[in-house]
Amino acid sequence: MISKSEIKSITQLQQKKYRDARNLFIAEGPKVIKELLAEGLQLNTFFSTEISEVTEKNHRHISPQELKKISSLKTPNSSLAVFEKPSLQKFKDSGLVVALDAVRDPGNLGTIIRLCDWFGVTQLVCSRDTTDCYNPKVIQATMGSIARVSVQYVLLADVLQNSTLPTFGAFLDGKNVYKNRMPPEGIIVLGNEANGVSEEISAIISEKISIPQFGNTTAESLNVATATAILLSEFKRAY
Repeated sequence: MISKSEIKSITQLQQKKYRDARNLFIAEGPKVIKELLAEGLQLNTFFSTEISEVTEKNHRHISPQELKKISSLKTPNSSLAVFEKPSLQKFKDSGLVVALDAVRDPGNLGTIIRLCDWFGVTQLVCSRDTTDCYNPKVIQATMGSIARVSVQYVLLADVLQNSTLPTFGAFLDGKNVYKNRMPPEGIIVLGNEANGVSEEISAIISEKISIPQFGNTTAESLNVATATAILLSEFKRAY
């Protein structure tokens, strides 16, 4: 049995202000939860409709109807866990870094975090108007990769100006990424889904790069997560 106050307390975590105030976030589904536990994230409470998964004191068995009341998903997936947010990491001025300038779609951010994990990028720096990485939709899209990628919200212009790493921005009129050998270290900057990289950030970037269009099509641009995948592949190709 889950009380009304518990339902309210958990559903509040779908909002950023409550996640920030309580330093907690929600993860749903056994695969995502298992990944986060395996990486050592601190579990607060675990709810499951499967009695076999309820093994410890802070594990609770609930009905499918109760799970639906606390889930952010249209079709809840057997379990929901509340985790403590990991401690914030400071920016390390080394390696290959992805930077996001006002990326707003939770699905895109979650996919980009997962891509960083796949390509061995451990730092993702985001402008403060990028969507919250602990949004339940973002967590779901990361499939557990959030535990292995340090996501930092920063004054992006300051970080880029003070970094010793070369900065590469994704633009439609940049240099063809396929015709240039990309370095093993640097900051790859990707912009907002509708407007691209802002003027303020554009002025700081040392080199503009682009993914050329080959098809005879009227498509204006690539999805930001798709562009991230292609660029990371090119930066990692020779290493």
